[in-house]
Amino acid sequence: MSDAENTPPSRVQRSLTFMIAAVIGLSVLAFVALLIGLATQTLNYDLQIWQVVFFVPYFGLPIGFVLIFVLLIISIRRRRQDARGSK
Repeated sequence: MSDAENTPPSRVQRSLTFMIAAVIGLSVLAFVALLIGLATQTLNYDLQIWQVVFFVPYFGLPIGFVLIFVLLIISIRRRRQDARGSK
């Protein structure tokens, strides 16, 4: 194993990881809540809370997808820098 594989993740990488987990997790929970609301026929779009729950996955999943790519790019750049520094 090289030093590039043993370096711990930076604070930015850890923060992005937790942000990704929170955004996608919240979106999945909102989606499940919508499915349960539809299955039990208690979904009322006139209530403001259901409107918010409806739009959380609509915006959260694309944001989570973009954050995954940002984390991937940051990780690749860091590994390249570590590999160049170890030579």
